Amino acid sequence: MRMDKLLANMGFGTRKDVKKLMKSGSVHVNGEVVKEGKTHVNPNLDLVTVFGEEVKYKPYIYLMLNKPQGVISATEDQEHETVIDLLLYEHAMYEPFPVGRLDKDTEGLLLITNDGQFSHALMSPRKHVPKTYAATVRGEVTDEDITLFKQGVTLEDGYVTKPAELIILEQGATSEIKLTITEGKYHQVKRMFEAVGKKVLSLKRLKIGELELDHDLELGTYRELTESEIDLLLTR
Repeated sequence: MRMDKLLANMGFGTRKDVKKLMKSGSVHVNGEVVKEGKTHVNPNLDLVTVFGEEVKYKPYIYLMLNKPQGVISATEDQEHETVIDLLLYEHAMYEPFPVGRLDKDTEGLLLITNDGQFSHALMSPRKHVPKTYAATVRGEVTDEDITLFKQGVTLEDGYVTKPAELIILEQGATSEIKLTITEGKYHQVKRMFEAVGKKVLSLKRLKIGELELDHDLELGTYRELTESEIDLLLTR
C-alpha cells in the first residue's frame, strides 16, 4: 500500500495534508524517515510511526449502533439524517455502510461495517440468521397468534413467512411481545401482525444471531464490536 494512502485512511487528513506531514520528516518506516507518498509499505509487517507514535492499520471496522427513530439506514440522503451521519470522522472515513436495514421509525441494534463479506454472512437470505425484536402491538396478542407465527403467516402479497418465535410479555388491548424471525422481508414484523389483524405501534431490534444490543448504549450512540462479538456473529 502507498504510504500516503495508508496515512489518509488512518485519519491523518487528506492526501495534501499527508504530503505536508511526510515532507516534515515526521513519518518513519522501520526507523527510517520516509518523505515520499508513493513509497510502498506492508501495513502488516512494517512499523510505521508518526511523531514517534505507532500507526496501527486496520482495514475494517465493525460497529454496534443503537439506532434512534427518525434516522434512516443508508449511507447518504438529501432529506433525512442517516446512520452514517451519527459516526465520528475516525469511523466515517472508512466509508462504512449499514448491515441490512431498520425502518426509519424502528429503534435498536444496527451493525455498521465496511466489510462486505461480513455483511453478506449476516444478511444473505440463505444464512437464516435470527433477529429478535421487541414490539408494542395494538390488539390482544393470543396463543393462537403464537401458533400461526410458528407455522408461518401469509402476508398481503401472498408470501408465507418462515416459522417465527412469538413470546407474549404483556397481554391486553395493547400487548408487549418479543418476536424472533430468520428472514428480513420489507416491513416484515409490521406486515406479520397486520396479517393477524393487529398493528405494531413501536418496534426495537434487540438481537442479531447471538449478539445482543449493549444496554449501556444510549439511543444514537455506538461502539466498536469486540473480537469475541465478531466471532459470535460469524460462528454458527
